[in-house]
Amino acid sequence: MIVGTGIDIIEVERVEERVSRNNGFTEKVFAAAEIAFCEGKKNKAEHYAVRFAAKEAFLKATGKGLLAGHDLHEIEVVADDLGKPGIILHGNFREQAVLNNWNKIHVSLSHVKEMACAVVIIEQ
Repeated sequence: MIVGTGIDIIEVERVEERVSRNNGFTEKVFAAAEIAFCEGKKNKAEHYAVRFAAKEAFLKATGKGLLAGHDLHEIEVVADDLGKPGIILHGNFREQAVLNNWNKIHVSLSHVKEMACAVVIIEQ
Protein backbone atom coordinates (compact mmCIF):
# COMPACT_ATOMS: atom_id res chain seq x y z
CA MET A 1 0.00 0.00 0.00
CA ILE A 2 1.33 3.43 -0.89
CA VAL A 3 1.66 5.69 2.14
CA GLY A 4 2.57 8.82 0.22
CA THR A 5 4.33 10.39 -2.70
CA GLY A 6 6.54 13.45 -2.77
CA ILE A 7 8.24 15.49 -5.44
CA ASP A 8 10.68 18.36 -5.20
CA ILE A 9 12.58 20.52 -7.65
CA ILE A 10 15.29 23.01 -6.75
CA GLU A 11 17.71 25.34 -8.47
CA VAL A 12 21.24 23.94 -8.25
CA GLU A 13 22.61 27.43 -7.66
CA ARG A 14 20.62 27.82 -4.41
CA VAL A 15 22.15 24.70 -2.92
CA GLU A 16 25.60 25.55 -4.28
CA GLU A 17 25.49 28.92 -2.50
CA ARG A 18 24.60 27.30 0.83
CA VAL A 19 27.19 24.54 0.55
CA SER A 20 29.95 27.00 -0.38
CA ARG A 21 29.42 29.15 2.75
CA ASN A 22 31.16 26.61 4.99
CA ASN A 23 28.83 27.54 7.86
CA GLY A 24 27.78 24.02 8.86
CA PHE A 25 24.92 23.74 6.38
CA THR A 26 26.53 20.83 4.56
CA GLU A 27 27.08 18.76 7.71
CA LYS A 28 23.62 19.60 9.05
CA VAL A 29 21.85 18.49 5.87
CA PHE A 30 24.00 15.72 4.42
CA ALA A 31 25.36 12.46 5.87
CA ALA A 32 29.14 12.00 5.82
CA ALA A 33 28.91 9.45 3.00
CA GLU A 34 26.81 11.87 0.91
CA ILE A 35 29.37 14.62 1.41
CA ALA A 36 32.21 12.32 0.38
CA PHE A 37 30.27 11.22 -2.70
CA CYS A 38 29.37 14.75 -3.81
CA GLU A 39 32.83 16.16 -3.15
CA GLY A 40 34.27 13.50 -5.43
CA LYS A 41 32.13 14.56 -8.38
CA LYS A 42 33.00 17.05 -11.11
CA ASN A 43 29.66 18.89 -10.84
CA LYS A 44 29.27 18.48 -7.09
CA ALA A 45 26.59 21.17 -6.78
CA GLU A 46 24.21 19.12 -8.94
CA HIS A 47 24.77 16.07 -6.75
CA TYR A 48 24.20 18.00 -3.53
CA ALA A 49 21.08 19.61 -5.01
CA VAL A 50 19.51 16.35 -6.15
CA ARG A 51 20.09 14.84 -2.70
CA PHE A 52 18.52 17.88 -1.08
CA ALA A 53 15.52 17.51 -3.40
CA ALA A 54 15.23 13.83 -2.43
CA LYS A 55 15.16 14.72 1.26
CA GLU A 56 12.43 17.29 0.64
CA ALA A 57 10.47 14.83 -1.50
CA PHE A 58 10.78 12.23 1.26
CA LEU A 59 9.41 14.66 3.85
CA LYS A 60 6.46 15.38 1.58
CA ALA A 61 5.84 11.66 1.03
CA THR A 62 5.63 11.07 4.79
CA GLY A 63 2.66 13.45 4.94
CA LYS A 64 4.30 15.12 7.93
CA GLY A 65 6.78 17.50 6.32
CA LEU A 66 9.17 19.08 8.81
CA LEU A 67 7.06 17.67 11.65
CA ALA A 68 8.77 14.37 10.76
CA GLY A 69 12.08 15.90 11.83
CA HIS A 70 14.72 18.51 11.11
CA ASP A 71 17.86 16.36 11.10
CA LEU A 72 18.06 16.01 7.35
CA HIS A 73 21.44 14.26 7.56
CA GLU A 74 19.48 11.30 8.97
CA ILE A 75 17.87 10.88 5.53
CA GLU A 76 20.74 9.43 3.50
CA VAL A 77 20.50 9.21 -0.27
CA VAL A 78 22.47 6.23 -1.55
CA ALA A 79 22.98 4.36 -4.80
CA ASP A 80 23.46 0.65 -5.39
CA ASP A 81 26.20 -0.86 -7.55
CA LEU A 82 24.19 -0.15 -10.69
CA GLY A 83 23.50 3.46 -9.69
CA LYS A 84 19.88 2.93 -8.63
CA PRO A 85 19.08 5.50 -5.94
CA GLY A 86 17.62 4.70 -2.58
CA ILE A 87 17.18 6.18 0.87
CA ILE A 88 18.52 4.85 4.15
CA LEU A 89 16.95 6.32 7.28
CA HIS A 90 18.82 6.87 10.53
CA GLY A 91 17.93 8.08 14.02
CA ASN A 92 14.47 9.55 14.50
CA PHE A 93 13.52 8.94 10.86
CA ARG A 94 14.40 5.24 11.21
CA GLU A 95 12.24 5.04 14.34
CA GLN A 96 9.34 6.64 12.48
CA ALA A 97 9.78 4.19 9.60
CA VAL A 98 9.46 1.25 11.99
CA LEU A 99 6.54 2.83 13.87
CA ASN A 100 4.65 3.66 10.67
CA ASN A 101 5.57 0.49 8.75
CA TRP A 102 7.36 2.34 5.96
CA ASN A 103 8.77 -0.82 4.46
CA LYS A 104 9.88 0.36 1.01
CA ILE A 105 11.06 3.73 -0.25
CA HIS A 106 11.27 4.28 -4.01
CA VAL A 107 13.41 7.16 -5.27
CA SER A 108 13.95 8.72 -8.67
CA LEU A 109 16.55 11.48 -9.16
CA SER A 110 17.31 13.77 -12.07
CA HIS A 111 19.58 16.77 -12.46
CA VAL A 112 21.02 19.11 -15.05
CA LYS A 113 23.27 22.13 -14.73
CA GLU A 114 20.53 24.45 -13.41
CA MET A 115 17.89 22.20 -11.83
CA ALA A 116 17.58 19.05 -9.73
CA CYS A 117 14.45 17.07 -8.95
CA ALA A 118 13.44 13.97 -7.04
CA VAL A 119 10.37 11.82 -6.61
CA VAL A 120 9.83 9.59 -3.56
CA ILE A 121 7.15 6.97 -2.98
CA ILE A 122 6.77 5.33 0.43
CA GLU A 123 5.07 1.94 0.73
CA GLN A 124 3.88 -0.07 3.73
